[in-house]
Amino acid sequence: MNTTLPRAIVALFWLACAPASIALAQPAIAPVAAAAVTLPEAIRDRIDHLRYETQHDVRGARIMGDELVARYYESQQFQPAWQEAGRLDTLITALGEMRDDGLDPEDYHYAALQSYRLDLRMNLLTVEDRANLDLLATDAFMLSLYHLFLGKVDPQKLSPQWNFSQRPVPVNDGLQRLAQRLAAGEIRETYAAARPQHVWYQRGRERLREYRAIADAGGWPGLPDGPTLKPGMEDPRVPILRQRLRITRDLATASVVAPTEETLYDPDLATAVQHFQARHGLTADGAVGPGTRAALNVPVESRIGQIRVNLERARWTLHEIKGEFVLVDVAGFYVSYFRDDEPIWTSKVIVGRDERETPIFRSTITYVVFNPTWTIPPGILVKDKLPELQRNPGALKRMHIRVLDGSGREVDPYSINWHRYGPSRLPPYQFRQDPGPDNALGLVKIMFPNPYLVYLHDSPAKSLYDQDQRTFSSGCIRVQKPFELTELVLNDPQWNQQTIQALIDSKETRTVNLARPVPVLILYWTAQPRPDGQVIFRKDIYGRDPPTLAALDSEFRLPASPP
Repeated sequence: MNTTLPRAIVALFWLACAPASIALAQPAIAPVAAAAVTLPEAIRDRIDHLRYETQHDVRGARIMGDELVARYYESQQFQPAWQEAGRLDTLITALGEMRDDGLDPEDYHYAALQSYRLDLRMNLLTVEDRANLDLLATDAFMLSLYHLFLGKVDPQKLSPQWNFSQRPVPVNDGLQRLAQRLAAGEIRETYAAARPQHVWYQRGRERLREYRAIADAGGWPGLPDGPTLKPGMEDPRVPILRQRLRITRDLATASVVAPTEETLYDPDLATAVQHFQARHGLTADGAVGPGTRAALNVPVESRIGQIRVNLERARWTLHEIKGEFVLVDVAGFYVSYFRDDEPIWTSKVIVGRDERETPIFRSTITYVVFNPTWTIPPGILVKDKLPELQRNPGALKRMHIRVLDGSGREVDPYSINWHRYGPSRLPPYQFRQDPGPDNALGLVKIMFPNPYLVYLHDSPAKSLYDQDQRTFSSGCIRVQKPFELTELVLNDPQWNQQTIQALIDSKETRTVNLARPVPVLILYWTAQPRPDGQVIFRKDIYGRDPPTLAALDSEFRLPASPP
C-alpha cells in the first residue's frame, strides 16, 4: 500500500513534526441528552456517506478533503474532536486570522462554523448535527493548515520550470501526530507552526493588515495629471501629494506646513517623494512625472492584491530558505546573499526580456569560471546571430566570435553559405567568443546546474544597470558587482578581491570549484516587506501576478489521496 500522500496532503502531517508529549485523550463532549452516546456512530455513518456522495454540503459549506477527513476519523475510531465550545472558538478565531495571510476565511467554512458555534452553545444540535459539525471543522482545520504550509495555488501549474522539492510525509505517522495536536488542544500552536518561520512572512502579514486598514479608511487620493512636479514649485496638486504620501508613511504624519505654504513643493516633501520612488523601483530624483504619478495612483486594492500574491509565493518557498544562500529577485532586478534570514550583500541585476523570461527555479552554485569563453546557445544563435551572418559573414569577427567545426578547428565564416541554415536546420558549428572585457559573459560566470542554460555572470554593458527596468538579457542574470558575489560564494581566504583581480589580469581561463556549494533561488517578488515597516513594490514585468491572484481567489479542492 502506498504510504505517502501527494503534495496536496503533505502539509497536514508535517505540522506535528516535533514529537508530541501528550496522550491521545479525547476532548470533553458537552452533555446533550441520551443521543450523544451515539455520536461516534453518527460520525461513522457520515464517513460512509463521504465515500460515495459526489457533494458533501453541510449548512451551505462543502467538505473539500473528503478522503483525508475520512481517513482521519477512521484512524481515531470515529471519535469526535470539536464538541467543546472553547476549542471550536479557537478554531474559528484562527480561521478568521487567515485573512492576514491573504487567504479567505470563507474557504474554510467560516460562516457555517460560526452558525454551528451558536447552536452548540445553546445546546440546539442533534447528534446528526454534531457529526456534521465535527467533520466540517476537521475539514476546515486540515485545509487551512495545508494552505498555510504549502500554499493554496500549485506553482507547477503556473510555471513549468518550478522545481522546488515537495515534502513527503508518511500517512500513518502524520495522522497520529495530527490527532495528538488536536487532543492537546494545540490549535493556535499548530497554525503558528504551519506558517513560514521567516521574519519576511510575519512582516508581510503586518503590512497586509496595514494596507487593508488604509482601504477600509477610504484608500488614498489620486494625483491629477499635469506638468512634472519638482522641488521648489508652487502647484495646487501639492496638498494632494502630501496627503497621499502621509497615508503610506513616506511623509511623516507629524510634518506640518503653514497654510501659506500648502502648495509649495518643499524639501521635506521632496525627500518623501524620493523615498516613495525608491520603494517602487523608480529613479529617486524627487520629480513627480508620469511614471511616479502612475505609481502613486495605483489603487490600494491593487497593492493589497500584490501583497497577497507574494505572501502566497512566500508559502511556496520560505520554508526552504535557511542558512546561507543566494537569492535572485527577478521582478526586483536584484541579487542578494543571505545569512541568518537577512541579506548581507545586494547588487543590481539584469534579467530576461519579455520574450525570453528568466525562469523561476532553484539550484546550487558549484563553481565559477574566470575569464570565460562564451559558446552561443542554439536559441540565441538562431534568433540573433544567424540573421547577422546571413547579411554579413564577417559580422561576428569584431566581437571576437570564432566559428569552430566538430574537431575544434576554426572555419572561415566567408566559406559557409549561411542561408542554408535556420530554425529547422542548425549550422553544424560551434560559435565561441574569446575571453576578454568584451565577452558577453564579462570576466566571470557563476555556475549552477539547470536545464535552461541560465547562470549569473558579469557583463560589459555597464550602462544598462542605470535603468529602472532592467529586462535586457536572453534569460541569464547579469550582475553589476560580480566579483563581490564571487568572493562570497567561494568563501575561501585565498580568494579575495586582490587575488581575483590578479587572475582576471592574467587573462587565464580558469575554473574554481566551491569548497561548499551554495543554494541559489531564482524567485519573483513584486511586493516585499522591509525591516523598517515599509513595502517595496515592483512592476509585474512578466505578467505573473494576475493568474496567481485569480488562482488564489478560485475554489480549491484537495485531490484524493492514494488508497
